[in-house]
Amino acid sequence: MGVDETKEAAAVAAELDGVSTASATRYPVAPGTRVNVRSGPGTQYSIVRILPVGSWVGIRCQTPGQTITGPYGTTNIWDNIASGEFISDAYVKTGSDGYIAPRCG
Repeated sequence: MGVDETKEAAAVAAELDGVSTASATRYPVAPGTRVNVRSGPGTQYSIVRILPVGSWVGIRCQTPGQTITGPYGTTNIWDNIASGEFISDAYVKTGSDGYIAPRCG
């Protein structure tokens, strides 16, 4: 399978999972973890859906919010994975402790 075919297959699989494909770069959610997707950057926001174990997400933009401790450390960065959908960056393996996408506007 070529690189383009692999990306296309990943995009189709993600679409079937209902996970955002807005970003060309996708990141894994912490192994063995189901993650609550919230309507805003904090646990005070309602749960929109729950990502299944083994999910990968595209990050559209990032914004500061409630500080959360998770498998990948403690952070106040929240990842926007689709319109009105946020997950704490503490649950996403981005390879960085800082921002890796533009700030949400």
